[in-house]
Amino acid sequence: MADFPRFSKRFPHRLALFAVLVAAALPSTADARIGGYDGVWNVTFATTRGNCSSGYSVPFTVTGNRVSSAGGGRVSGRVNRGGAVAVQVAVGASHASGGGRLAGMAGAGWWNGIISGDRCRGTWQATRS
Repeated sequence: MADFPRFSKRFPHRLALFAVLVAAALPSTADARIGGYDGVWNVTFATTRGNCSSGYSVPFTVTGNRVSSAGGGRVSGRVNRGGAVAVQVAVGASHASGGGRLAGMAGAGWWNGIISGDRCRGTWQATRS
C-alpha cells in the first residue's frame, strides 16, 4: 500500500475503518453466539490524544468470528461469543490496534496507534448496517 500525506483525504477514511472494527462490541443474550454479529459495521472514531483527525466513519465486515475490511487497508481481528472484539489495522506506514464490545446493533471501544508518524489514541462507536 502506498504511504499517504499526513492529513490526506484517505487517511481519515482508513483510520475510521479501524475504528469501525474496534467499535463492534457490547454483549447481549441474543448475540451470544458465533455469527451473531455478522454484517457491515460503520465505525466512527474520535481522537482523545495526539494529532490525528477525528469524526470519520469507516465500514468493517464481521463474518462468524472474523473481522475484516469492508473498504480498504489491512484489517484483521476477531469477535467472541460475548461480543468482545480485538482488531489490528494497517494502512501504508500507519498502524493501530483496538478493542471493545458489540451488542445488538451497536458497539463501542478504544483504539491506539501510530498514524502518519503521530502516536494517537481514542474511542470508537459502531452501528450495524
